[in-house]
Amino acid sequence: MSPPEQNEGRRLRVRPYAITGGRTRSTTDIALETIVVTTRRGEEMSGRLTMEKGRIVALCRTPLSVAEISAYLSVPLGVARVLVGDMTEEGYVDFNRARPAGDRPDLKLLERVLDGLQAL
Repeated sequence: MSPPEQNEGRRLRVRPYAITGGRTRSTTDIALETIVVTTRRGEEMSGRLTMEKGRIVALCRTPLSVAEISAYLSVPLGVARVLVGDMTEEGYVDFNRARPAGDRPDLKLLERVLDGLQAL
């Protein structure tokens, strides 16, 4: 382990299982293309949330997909899905729960997700 003075200026990395409490799933199943937005409760609680949850609240003031949240936080998709699922249950973020008609996802939604991922 490096002395503290050598760690200054470097970002310390936290293991994904530590962020999710060892869980790989949330009780709310969220697809990676789901668009997430911050709720009023999330805004009110933003200063009291853990680092990752606080960043998600800040990021989702502008609607973002779970995939984009994962990229911005530099965490695996599974971790982002668990965090967003937990935050949905806690009322800090919300998403459109409507399902596209039929078996196929909406083409316009897929195009928007692709455009967002390419913009990263």
